[in-house]
Amino acid sequence: MRVRKNITIRGAVQGVGFRPFVYRLAGILNISGWVLNSPVGVIIEAEGESASIDEFAARLLTDNPPISIIRDIEIVDVPVKQDCEFTIRESLGGKAEAFILPEIATCADCMAEVNDANNRRYRYPFTNCTNCGPRYSIIESLPYDRERTSMKTFEMCPSCRAEYEDPADRRFHAQPNACPDCGPHLELWARDGTPAAFRYDALIEAVESIRRGKVVAVKGLGGFHLMADALADAAVGILRKRKSRKAKPFALMFPDMKQIRKYCEVSSAEEELLKSPQSPIVLMKKSQKGCTKPLSGLVAPQNPYLGVMLPYTPLHHLLLQELGAPVVATSGNLSNEPICIDEFEALDRLSELADIFLIHNRPILRHVDDSIARISEGEVMIMRRARGYAPLPVHSPMPLDEILAGGAHLKNTVAVSRGSNVFISQHIGDLETPQAAKAFGEVLGSLENLYDTKPLRVACDLHPDYISTARMEAYGIPITRVQHHLAHVCSCMLDNELEGSVLGVSWDGTGYGTDSTVWGGEFITVGNGSAVRSAHIRTFLLPGGEAAVKEPRRSALGILSDMFEDPFGEFPELPTMEAFTSAEQLNVMKMIKKEINSPRTSSAGRLFDAVASMLGICQKIEFEGQAAIALEYVAAQAPPDSGCYTIEIKHIDSIEILDWEPLVREILSDIHSGVHSPVIARRFHNTLIESIIGIAVRIAEKRVILTGGCFQNLLLLEGAYKGLEESGFQPFRHRLIPPNDGGIAAGQIYATACGIQMKTGE
Repeated sequence: MRVRKNITIRGAVQGVGFRPFVYRLAGILNISGWVLNSPVGVIIEAEGESASIDEFAARLLTDNPPISIIRDIEIVDVPVKQDCEFTIRESLGGKAEAFILPEIATCADCMAEVNDANNRRYRYPFTNCTNCGPRYSIIESLPYDRERTSMKTFEMCPSCRAEYEDPADRRFHAQPNACPDCGPHLELWARDGTPAAFRYDALIEAVESIRRGKVVAVKGLGGFHLMADALADAAVGILRKRKSRKAKPFALMFPDMKQIRKYCEVSSAEEELLKSPQSPIVLMKKSQKGCTKPLSGLVAPQNPYLGVMLPYTPLHHLLLQELGAPVVATSGNLSNEPICIDEFEALDRLSELADIFLIHNRPILRHVDDSIARISEGEVMIMRRARGYAPLPVHSPMPLDEILAGGAHLKNTVAVSRGSNVFISQHIGDLETPQAAKAFGEVLGSLENLYDTKPLRVACDLHPDYISTARMEAYGIPITRVQHHLAHVCSCMLDNELEGSVLGVSWDGTGYGTDSTVWGGEFITVGNGSAVRSAHIRTFLLPGGEAAVKEPRRSALGILSDMFEDPFGEFPELPTMEAFTSAEQLNVMKMIKKEINSPRTSSAGRLFDAVASMLGICQKIEFEGQAAIALEYVAAQAPPDSGCYTIEIKHIDSIEILDWEPLVREILSDIHSGVHSPVIARRFHNTLIESIIGIAVRIAEKRVILTGGCFQNLLLLEGAYKGLEESGFQPFRHRLIPPNDGGIAAGQIYATACGIQMKTGE
C-alpha cells in the first residue's frame, strides 16, 4: 500500500548535511517527495510503499549525520500525490525555532584534501564541508542558507557549484563551501596595515615570525589569537609583558596528540574530548616525564595543569604543521575586553600586543572564544561555554515562555528560552569595560534576532548595580530578579532536567543576598515554587570590600579579627601578617575596628582565599580564583586520607551555620607545629566535604545539587559527590552548563519559568 507522510524534525539539523542525507536515503528506498529547511527545523514529505516509509522514518533516527542532534520528530499522514521524484526545495522563512549549530572542528576528509598535493584544495586554509567548519560565527539569520551568511559575497566557482548541487557529494548544500579560486584568502599585514605577503606565503611568513620570537595576531574562526613560540621564554615573556598578564596561564595549541603526550598526562577521556568536533581547550596535568625541548616556564607558572587544544581549522592545522611545535594561543584582546573579530579593529586594539597580523577576508559576524573544559571522574565539565557548544540549547523538562536573561557581571553569558529549550550565548566575559558592555549588547541583540524573540519577561540578577541588570530593566516589560546563588542552583537543575525539591549547595566568591549582604557559602532548599536559605557559612569581615577580593590576605585578616582582638600581635610570623607593612597594619585594623568598608560575607571562595593566605600560598591575586586554585593544587600533593579538622554546625535563628572557628584554630596550630602545607590544605578540603554531608543530613533532602564556581575544584567536587552518594543522597553536578557565573543566565530563566523565588530576608 502506498502512503505519504509529512515529517517534521526539530533539533540541530541545519548545516550538518541533513537534507543531503534525507535525499540519498530517499533514493535508496525508492521514495518520492521533498525535503526543505524551515525555521522550525527540517520538513519532509515522503511517499512510497508502507514498509519503505516505515524504514525511512526509522533510519532518519539511526543513520542521521553524526554531528546532527534530533530533539524530536513529528509524523503526520497526508494525501498521496503519486509524484515520481524526490527533491530538495528552497528553504522557508518565518519565526526561527531550529537550532543553530556551533563551529565544528575540521573533519578528517577535509584535512586529507588539504594535505594532498594533487587536490585542488591543497594547503587551502578555508576548506570545509557539511561535516565541519564555521556556523554560528558566520550566520546572519535562519534558515541557514549561503545568502544569510558572511559567505554570501563569495560567489562559488563552477567546480564548487557542482559540488554544492551534487547530492552524492559531501559538500552538497555546504553553505561555506569555497576553494582557492573563489573563496577567502590570507594576507600578512604589518602593524600599520601594509600587506607583506599573500595566500600561503602569508602563512609561511607568519610561521617564520613565530620562530623568530615575534607575537603574531592570527584571525581564526571566531576571532583573533595572539600566538607565540611556547618553547621560548623570551617570546612568552614579551607576550606576558604586553598583555600585563603576570601569572594567569596561557592556552596552548599543539600540532598533534603525539606532541601533547610529551608534555601532558593524557587520559582516554581527555584525548576523546581534545579530538571531538567541539575541540575545546582541555585542562590536563603537566607530564612528569620531561622533554628534550621543555615548554617555557612562563606558560603556566606555578601551575601543575596546562590548557591544551588541537588545531580545529585548516588554517590552524597548516600553521602548526609548518611550525612543528606548540604555540601559545591566547585570546586576541586586552584584559577584560572582548576578543577582536575584525582585522581593522585588531590593528587598532592589538597593535601594541602583536608584531604582525595574519588575517583573512571572510567576515566574522560574532565573536566566539575557545571553550574550556576539564575531565572529572570521566565526565566532561565545561568551564567556559563558547566555540563548539554555543548556541546549542539545553533541554528543559517543561515548556517555557519566551524569557530573556541578562546573566551575571563576571563570566557573563545571556540566554533566551523558547518551547522546551534554553539557548545560551557564547562566553562574553567580565562586564568591566566599555568594550565588554558593548559586546554584551551586541550578543544580546544577536540572540534575539536569530531566534526572532519577543520576550514576555526578562530576568536579571538581584544586584542593583550590574550592567546586565540595568539592560534588562530598560526593556520595560515584566522583570524577575533572581538571587545569584538561587540562579546557580536552578542552572544545575536545568542542566540535569530536574523538577521538584532539591538542596542546592551553592558556593562561590560573592553574590548579592536578599538581605543586601555578600553571600557565597549557601545551602538553599528549593521546593513548592519557593527557595529558602537553609544554611550558610558563618560570616566574616572583608576589610577593604572589593580590595579583599583581590587580596586573600584581607580575607584571612577578616577571619582572624573575628577570633582575636589583635591578630598582628597574636601571630606576627604568620604569612598573612608578614604580607602587611606597618602602615598597612594600622590602616586595616582601624577599618576593621570601625567596620568601615568592611562588609560581612558568607563566601566559601573567600574562605579558600583566607586559608591560602595563612599558608603563605597567595597574598594577592592577578586573576579570579587564583588563590583557591593554588590551594587545590597544594592539597592534591597530600594523600586523600590526611584527616579532617573540626567544623561546628550550629542551629541559630532557624538556620544552620557552618562555624569555621574551630577549623581555623586547628589550622593555626598545625602551622605553628610545622605540619606540611599540602597536609593542612588537604585536611581543609576534607573538612569542607564533611560539612556538606553534615548539612545534607540535617536538612534531609534526598537530591543534592553541587554548584557555583567553587565546584570547579575537583577535590571538592569529587569528594563531596562521592561522600554524598556513600551517605545515601543523590548528588547532581553540572554537565552542559558551567558551574561558574557562565551558567547564571540559564539559571535565571529556569527560576523565572518555574516561579522559584527566595523568600525575602531569608
